[in-house]
Amino acid sequence: MNRKLCYIAALGAAVALSSCGKKLGQFSSDYFTVNPNPLEVVGEKVPAQITARVPANFFVRNAEVTVTPYLVFNGTEVASQPYAFQGEKVRGNNPVISYEYGGTVTIPANFAYRPEMAKSELQLAFTVVQGKKQYVLPRVTVADGVIATAALADAASVCPALAPDAFQRIINEKYAADIMFLINQANIRAGQLNTDAMAELRKEIIEAAGDSARVIEELNISSYASPDGGMDINTRLAEQREQNTSKYLKGQLAKDKITEFGELTAQFTPEDWEGFQRLVSQSNIQDKELILSVLSMYKDPEQREREIRNLSNVFEQLADQILPQLRYSRITASINVIGKSDDELRALAADNPAALNVDELLYSATLTDDNARRMSIYDSAVRLFPTDYRTWNDLGMTQYIAGDYDAAKASFAKAASIAGTASEPAMNLGLIELLNGNYTKANNLFGSAAGVSALNDALGVYYLKTGDNAAAVRAFGDSKSNNAALAQILTKDYSKAKQTLAGITTPDATTYYLMAVLGARTNNESMLNTNLRQAIRLDSSLAKAARNDLEFKGFNLSRALN
Repeated sequence: MNRKLCYIAALGAAVALSSCGKKLGQFSSDYFTVNPNPLEVVGEKVPAQITARVPANFFVRNAEVTVTPYLVFNGTEVASQPYAFQGEKVRGNNPVISYEYGGTVTIPANFAYRPEMAKSELQLAFTVVQGKKQYVLPRVTVADGVIATAALADAASVCPALAPDAFQRIINEKYAADIMFLINQANIRAGQLNTDAMAELRKEIIEAAGDSARVIEELNISSYASPDGGMDINTRLAEQREQNTSKYLKGQLAKDKITEFGELTAQFTPEDWEGFQRLVSQSNIQDKELILSVLSMYKDPEQREREIRNLSNVFEQLADQILPQLRYSRITASINVIGKSDDELRALAADNPAALNVDELLYSATLTDDNARRMSIYDSAVRLFPTDYRTWNDLGMTQYIAGDYDAAKASFAKAASIAGTASEPAMNLGLIELLNGNYTKANNLFGSAAGVSALNDALGVYYLKTGDNAAAVRAFGDSKSNNAALAQILTKDYSKAKQTLAGITTPDATTYYLMAVLGARTNNESMLNTNLRQAIRLDSSLAKAARNDLEFKGFNLSRALN
């Protein structure tokens, strides 16, 4: 080897030895970028992706570096998962950084959110192993602060599912009696007016006429002829039966001095084929399937009658068992029972709840917006109707709204034990689990509550808490709530979020704070200050939160805070 080549080889060896033997230099913050920066809460985590771009001629070949991300705040710090990478001469499975060319690595970080993290620094700590030596390099700060808007998701503001009452102000009752006729006759026989059914019908009509809580809505007469015989004869018979029955009823009403009976209506059916088919289907006649097939095969009434008469072996049974039941007039009284007024229900719920049935009592609780008053009514309902799951469920709802979550959980569990398949207690127990951060249990319980109208809001908060903001938006739908608006803000649908917040019927401090965040994100300083001022007026603790909130970085908050 000539002298020149020897010199070059020696120089290369020296360089190689120097890149292995020297200590690794200090990392610069310029080598790192963080997404996002500042950090942002997602669900209940603070995730980040740190990209390191190591320059050429920096990373020594025999060095292994372990990087630990730390979030430093309020005199404390929390660490994320360490991440290691190495030089070309290290035997290991970590990503390799070239000494000659440098390289890029991605370092994931994730922290459990705490409110104090709003003012924080993301720092990287470096531990180097080089041969048998181990040493620590100075930390570098790569990001400042955490935007915590997502942490405003609030399970406590979701209203639990109310178990429905079955209260009806007006209950319609129908009473009916039949007057039977002989074949080819329309006169009303005296015996038909003295039946138990006719006596009961008359009694109900008289009692309703004399009771202010009952109103006769309609009296109806429907008269029929059996489908044997000609159409002309049957039409005349049915019409005469209707006329005679109407004449009788009007006379009886006059005799009983009943003048208020709603509407008196009457109609007749010349050939009751529908009734004939129904009675045959319910009978034990031997060839009834054959008769029913004839009815389905022929639609013309006269042809139907001929074909059935041709079945001579069964027509005699029809004449004895079926046809006589189709020669009648039916008198039906439609009577509305008027329930207690709202004022009556309020008074009784307060002073004499035992005078109400369970549905009246549950309904009376919906007549007030005072949660303490509703709780008192549901306490009475539980005492009077302890085996009705709705009383326990709805009591739990008021306890949840009052913030007594242990009592609410016990009430919801009692409701579930009474009616294990009921959807409302399942959803409400899911809310308790959501509030306690038990998201898997919450989701399982929500899965058992399909069809409950309040479920969408609960699911929306579940998705916010687990970091799926897009799914939260879908779950909330058109709900007008702070949580729904928050989901829209986090997915950057600011126009929709503004509409949602404007549609909230009883805005609170959080409503105005979110509107202030919208003002900041849309660079509307007037909107920011006006709404932040109102939020602080309703909840003074929000002044401190606003000072530390990076949503408002770059804005002068003096007008809102002073």
